[in-house]
Amino acid sequence: MSGISALENNCVSLIGKVISNPVFSHEVYGEGFYIVYIKVPRLSENYDIIPVMFSERLVNPNKIEENLYLIIEGQFRSYNNYNNTSGHKLMLTVFAREIEISEEEVTNRNPNQICLNGFVCRKPMYRTTPFGREIADILLAVNRAYNKSDYIPCIAWGRNARYAGTFEVGDNIRIWGRIQSRTYQKKISETEVEERVAYEISVSKMEVVKENNNKKD
Repeated sequence: MSGISALENNCVSLIGKVISNPVFSHEVYGEGFYIVYIKVPRLSENYDIIPVMFSERLVNPNKIEENLYLIIEGQFRSYNNYNNTSGHKLMLTVFAREIEISEEEVTNRNPNQICLNGFVCRKPMYRTTPFGREIADILLAVNRAYNKSDYIPCIAWGRNARYAGTFEVGDNIRIWGRIQSRTYQKKISETEVEERVAYEISVSKMEVVKENNNKKD
């Protein structure tokens, strides 16, 4: 991806209402990082609950309170979280590079935008639902600085799903869309079911990145 920086590979813009006080996550070289959850509206009356990680050097955690609004620019990142119950689990969060705090709701901007430039990790899974809706699942590896990558699940619908079904492992793909949260139930044992939240990119537009690109959406 010559000429494209890691930041340009992965751009997120969010506006949402704070629904939890920031919680300490971890520390790196004396710099504390916190996670806060925000409620981001959809075009419908629904909304997505999205975790945002930020540095205490970016904003004082005590200044972020419930019912305030955050305007965020950053990246969508993945990391492996290990615990004794579920083993390794891919965690997804927005990593904030800029945060603006507002007491008023911001309504004149798109509250949920993301653009990714990455590589297809596995053959996309194209399928149709019992109701005849076309869906394709894409796992995208997005390069980051210091030879790291973020692994981001994406979901496409309709003609985008059919298009995604033609992708091959290793294809360089650019995707535009929004971050969505989705609750599901995970069977832990014969008697125990746990409700979890998955995060993925709902794709609105995509293209294959290559010279003489004839394979555009």
